[in-house]
Amino acid sequence: MIIRKIIENKKQFLDLLLLADEQENMIDRYLESGDMFALYDDDLKTVCVVIAIDKETCELKNIASYKKYQGKGYAKTLIKFVSDYYKNNYKTMLVGTGETPTILSFYESCGFEKSHRVKNFFTDHYDHPIFEGNIQLVDMIYLKKDL
Repeated sequence: MIIRKIIENKKQFLDLLLLADEQENMIDRYLESGDMFALYDDDLKTVCVVIAIDKETCELKNIASYKKYQGKGYAKTLIKFVSDYYKNNYKTMLVGTGETPTILSFYESCGFEKSHRVKNFFTDHYDHPIFEGNIQLVDMIYLKKDL
């Protein structure tokens, strides 16, 4: 297994990024300014993007695995890697997601705990309704992790 920091041509991973954030102009808001990492195990499995919020906090803006590799530990491995990568520069990592039990449980299993909520984030910032399974996402739920 190899994890690479992606410095250029980040848009080549757009198909994967769109699995976690399905509106391209929302990805464009953080892609170039963020640090991108790609996890390979023979082939590409998972990518993520992390941005700086302030001197003490960074945010995991996007993490996605191809569907056939989901549930195999790749995303969890990448979260552990970026947590270790940033622990000397930041005190806290945030991640925002929709209010779906499976995804919230996943982040909690990675050491995150619920922090705060941004009301109507998905309905205010996306040009179409966003669904995770049969649940429409409305509020953004933020979780935090001490690094």
